Order: sequence, then structure tokens, then C-alpha cells
Amino acid sequence: MEKKNDFFEQVWEVVKLIPYGKVTSYGAIARYLGSAGSARTVGYAMNASHRSTLQIPAHRVLNRNGMLTGKHYFGSVGIMQQLLESENIVVINDKVVDFDKHYWDPNKELM
Repeated sequence: MEKKNDFFEQVWEVVKLIPYGKVTSYGAIARYLGSAGSARTVGYAMNASHRSTLQIPAHRVLNRNGMLTGKHYFGSVGIMQQLLESENIVVINDKVVDFDKHYWDPNKELM
């Protein structure tokens, strides 16, 4: 995967590679991009993705515990959960059930 100069664009390119029915974390994306301490910046990129004209499956990016911490940026707090559930991912109390089963690590999958 070609790395672009803009960090947000690099994040979005990784997120577009997350397979249907899989999720990852902000930290995993940051580590893949060589910026291990930048999980929060990945979160900012996910927030900005909602204003992009690109198709970015931001609902597949969660915190390290599988929590839907970005749900408030989807226009309605239930949309992120609905999108995940449409991919057969069960969410209870804003947390993905069987997070490890659905977890996709770009460091393993893209290297």
C-alpha cells in the first residue's frame, strides 16, 4: 500500500481495506502507520471522514476494547451500531460482542 503524505488520508486508505464483518482499533491503525502514539489522531481522522466524499467505513473502527466510542459522529448515536449489525456484528451496551473474533489487525493482514 502506497503511503500518502497526509496522515488522515493514510488512515482512510487503511480503513477502506477493513473487510466486511471485521473491525479494528484506532491504535492498530496508528501502529500500522508507524505512529504508535497517535490513536487519538486516528480518531480525529475518523471524525473528519464523515465530511469526505470518499466511501470510508468508519463504523469499523473502535477503541481497543471494542467500544463504539465514535458513535456520536454518525449523525445519530444508533447509526454506528446499525451499520455494524448489518455486517452480522453483535453490539450490546455500545460494545462489540466477540471483539477478538471480528478483530482485523492491519499489521498482520497488510504486511
